Amino acid sequence: MESLGRVIAEDVSAPWEMPLCNNSAMDGYAVHAADCQPGTVLKVTGYVPAGALPTHAVEPGCAIKIMTGAPTPPGCDSVVPVEETEESGSGVRIQAPVKVGQHVRIAGEDVKCGEVIMPRGTVVRPPEISMLASFGKATVPVYNRPRVAIVSTGDELVEVGEPLVVGKVINSNVWSIAAAVRQAGAIPVMIGVARDNADSHREKFTEALKADAVITSAGVSAGDRDLVRDILAESGVKQIFWHVDVKPGGPTAFGMKEAKPVFSLPGNPVSTMLTFEEFVLPALLRMQGHQRVFKRFVPALLMSDFRKKVGKINFVRVRLEYRDGKLLAYSSGDQNTGVLKTMLRADGFAMLPADRSSFSVGEEVEVHVLSDQTNMIDPE
Repeated sequence: MESLGRVIAEDVSAPWEMPLCNNSAMDGYAVHAADCQPGTVLKVTGYVPAGALPTHAVEPGCAIKIMTGAPTPPGCDSVVPVEETEESGSGVRIQAPVKVGQHVRIAGEDVKCGEVIMPRGTVVRPPEISMLASFGKATVPVYNRPRVAIVSTGDELVEVGEPLVVGKVINSNVWSIAAAVRQAGAIPVMIGVARDNADSHREKFTEALKADAVITSAGVSAGDRDLVRDILAESGVKQIFWHVDVKPGGPTAFGMKEAKPVFSLPGNPVSTMLTFEEFVLPALLRMQGHQRVFKRFVPALLMSDFRKKVGKINFVRVRLEYRDGKLLAYSSGDQNTGVLKTMLRADGFAMLPADRSSFSVGEEVEVHVLSDQTNMIDPE
């Protein structure tokens, strides 16, 4: 059960055939098809319940009662379902035509011995669990779940449960990031708050860099107290980029310490969640062996007008509905990055290209779907 949702790290092969032997797909009678015509009465010479082995073959003009899953006896090439028969003394009357091979599961017709049933990169779902159990495999090799250290920054932050006073802000980002990390299958490690001084940043980052990946929140712009990039560089993190042409989320930064990814996200809660979805989530999935790491984009019709500046991709929070065979994208509310409740209402992010400034109702845009649990199913 611990493998559920994880990614298989090595090919898994079948140690035997499935089915292991020819067996009945129905409760009924094992027969030789050439003996069967509608109205024919066959002598019943035995019974094979599920879990038992046949003790003798099907003789000419005879039938053996058999249950679903039981091995078919020698001489049997078909099974007649019980509902297509009628008991007749010590025999059974065939009431319908019988085809050779009907209702017989052939050994190996599902899986051949040695066949790769789950290639490396397969995500374990309930069907994979069923197949593993069917072959008696109590364990399966999977990729590790990375430990992801999370550091918030800022003197203004107080923790959940502490008194909130004017000028302070509850450290909600650490919880939203931790939830997103866990939802991605990784293990969140909350390091705490780096206060607005170099020593505090050094202390928190030293601890954070012991994990497999690091996510920081806030302190990544160019203000007097934005120390994140400088202290990370001092800690051996090589900056790969800083600033992305995306709104919200422009001051996002990314660096590496050897093979360890370090994501520095903006501090605004909406920007933090959006940049996690766009930049961090695919990386965490790839670290766990996933092959499909990007959430899908789908075409949808805008149901609101939007204006923006040319030069940046804008991600607009939208609510999705399917109506009359068309996917409609409604604004989930005020798009100011300080309005958190729009994230509660959002099913996805509509991507407005960088080279345009205006978008009108009825235009088709690409929407990055956040969850399949949306109102996208057409009620019709």
